[in-house]
Amino acid sequence: MDQLSPLAAARMFLPKIPAFLKSAVYHSLWLSPTSTKWDLRTELAVTFLRSFMSGDKPTPVLKQQRFTLKEPGIKGAMWISKIALPTPPESEHILSVLTTAIDALKQDSNETYTLPAVTPVEAEWTGYRSNVTPNRSRPDLSEAQHYEKLMSEVTSDVTILYLHGGAFFLCDPCTHRSTTSKLAQMTGGRCLSLRYRLSPQVAFPAALFDILIAYLSLLYPPPDALHTPVSPSKIVISGDSAGGNLSLALIQLLLQINRSATPSSSLKFHGTTVSLPLPLPAGVALSSPWCDLTRCMPSIITNAQYDYLPPPLTSSAIARFPSDEVWPTNPPRGDIYCETSMMCHPLVSPLAANDWHGACPIWFGVGEEMLVDEVAVVASKIARQGGRLQWEMFEAMPHCFALVLDTLGLEATKRFFDDLVGFCKRVTAGAGVETIGTIFEAKTCKEREVSVKELSPLADGEIMQRMLAKREERREGLEGEAKLMPRL
Repeated sequence: MDQLSPLAAARMFLPKIPAFLKSAVYHSLWLSPTSTKWDLRTELAVTFLRSFMSGDKPTPVLKQQRFTLKEPGIKGAMWISKIALPTPPESEHILSVLTTAIDALKQDSNETYTLPAVTPVEAEWTGYRSNVTPNRSRPDLSEAQHYEKLMSEVTSDVTILYLHGGAFFLCDPCTHRSTTSKLAQMTGGRCLSLRYRLSPQVAFPAALFDILIAYLSLLYPPPDALHTPVSPSKIVISGDSAGGNLSLALIQLLLQINRSATPSSSLKFHGTTVSLPLPLPAGVALSSPWCDLTRCMPSIITNAQYDYLPPPLTSSAIARFPSDEVWPTNPPRGDIYCETSMMCHPLVSPLAANDWHGACPIWFGVGEEMLVDEVAVVASKIARQGGRLQWEMFEAMPHCFALVLDTLGLEATKRFFDDLVGFCKRVTAGAGVETIGTIFEAKTCKEREVSVKELSPLADGEIMQRMLAKREERREGLEGEAKLMPRL
């Protein structure tokens, strides 16, 4: 992001010094509830993040969004090739395939959504650039030449389709370049980091449609594409937070398309006839996926001490974004990402999905965070239905800890990336995945095995009742908007 002026930096950080000092003193005197779990660096880092995430005066949506979309410049150990995946001539047919799947998965007839416009999908090919200093500038080359340079350093056939997080309305491939270039370096492969359309300017299912187009474009490249066809057996879908939600939604969408396919079913994509069922990727690798937009699970409250995300506010202090050019929408919409009626739909909240039979292998990496219960339910359900997955929970770690605390050198972060990358390499090599659950102890990363099938004690019926109740609270204006993301 653009560098702050000294005055702007002072205005941002000076008011937070008392909170940092308090956290440091409490931690040093073992008075903090996390003193035995975190080192001082982690305590201060989470305090810093909380200072931007909490408060009773949230920043307008568009101001937050624009802050995260500022281009920081490309430098150092990464190759970036910016592309636009063109709109296929058959886009209306593909859109009808999407809407048929959405309608088939509806929980009730009152769920409504608006068909998205069809537009080109922007993305960034990302690769590792070796033997350069951190401040080495990007060469003045065409995007095609940048792609050639990128491919010249690729040493494996791993291709990661990366979906960034940001609560569906924040962030961009540019905010996640450090993550995607790290994944490219560690796998020896490449990442296609997608610039899917953000809310609230568009609503569900626009982002999911963009992701479907990107996945099909990897398999069946459009004319003049820089890449050649990528085998689905070499593709891993990966994402963090909202990007993890979209990753699971894509798999659930592909499964539903395939469930309804007949022996003669097909679709066309840039002139290529694609027979159904559609192939699934080799695997999915997730960091703290946001699986429940209703925020109904107990850990949303009980695990707040380990997280920087603000817990839901009560009806006496409802979270509302100040009005601006994009929010509230016209006509009004109950949620940043979707119509309120859609919040319990399986392609919006994967927590609500009932059928995961046939899913590809999935790797879950989570902290002991506010979202852990909803992720545990999804993982447990997949395992009980015979799916192959690996569940890794890192004690006392916050949401997306490996991304936001990467520079602290924590053992948990190192283990997270090693295991995620190991999973990507195994599934793209055709190796089997054994379903296993592991909890890593705070600080030491000592391992303890757990049964994935028994991660959640809650029955499916009880979970859906919780979700529906929270959806009604949102409909009646008793719940706040989104996850109350940063006050940037």
